[in-house]
Amino acid sequence: MSDFLQLIISGLSTGSIYALAAIGFTLLWQASQTINFAQGEFVMVPAFFILIGSRVLGLPFPIAIGFGLAVAVFTLGFVFKRLVIQPMLPHGHLPIVMATIALAILMRELVKEFYSAEAQTFPALFSEQTFDVFGAVISHQDIGNLAVSAVAIIALQLFLGRTRTGRSMQATAQNPGVAEILGVNVQRMVLYTFMINAALATLASVLISPIYLAKFSNGEPIGLVAFLAAIVGGFNQVRGALVGGLLIGVIDNLSAAYLSSEYRIAGPMILLIVIILLRPQGLLGTSEGRTV
Repeated sequence: MSDFLQLIISGLSTGSIYALAAIGFTLLWQASQTINFAQGEFVMVPAFFILIGSRVLGLPFPIAIGFGLAVAVFTLGFVFKRLVIQPMLPHGHLPIVMATIALAILMRELVKEFYSAEAQTFPALFSEQTFDVFGAVISHQDIGNLAVSAVAIIALQLFLGRTRTGRSMQATAQNPGVAEILGVNVQRMVLYTFMINAALATLASVLISPIYLAKFSNGEPIGLVAFLAAIVGGFNQVRGALVGGLLIGVIDNLSAAYLSSEYRIAGPMILLIVIILLRPQGLLGTSEGRTV
């Protein structure tokens, strides 16, 4: 029982990080009907921005995190939206899909070529000490990651629901035409969404890099799991992405422990198939009508 509890808490911790990346998928889809297949690389790259700030520029680690966040929000938010997505939007979804896949490959190769192909250690925000809960060994890092992710998601929900800008972003996501008639600067709201996605990806990078190290190959598995989480929870609902991330984190941990680490992705994939067959819109998603 203690081992099971330990696996659940560890899975929730990892799943909360997946949820941050999955929420990014959801936000971009709501704002501009964009699926960013470079989302995993958006989580991978900020760790290297931070390492550059810390190791190359000699900044203290907390300031290096701020430096990495600023660079990520500018490049992965502002530049990505203006130079990659905006020119592609009039041409439909397929060019955006191809462009983001190409961008993911480019980002991996750039990190490997200009920083290092070797995995890099990354400082942890929390100590590696553990404590016992009903016999289960729980690490400070797991609790810290879960707490930071929870605070970030709650803050995002409060921002979207309680601030004028957040409500304008939601109005843009629901009906951009009506929002524009009501005086909302739709393009600015969409840009804010891309920048928030970059900030969430940076936070996920800071939390997950001490666990899996900072390496150029991290993006592909993280992006895949986050995409699965967004689909399972409901691609058009932030709370769905949260539930999907937590659920997949737990199932991934249980699969690795009770089946085999080689087949740990099998559990989430089976869950995805079941969800698609029984509830295609996801656990908490809503059906979207389409005119043909």
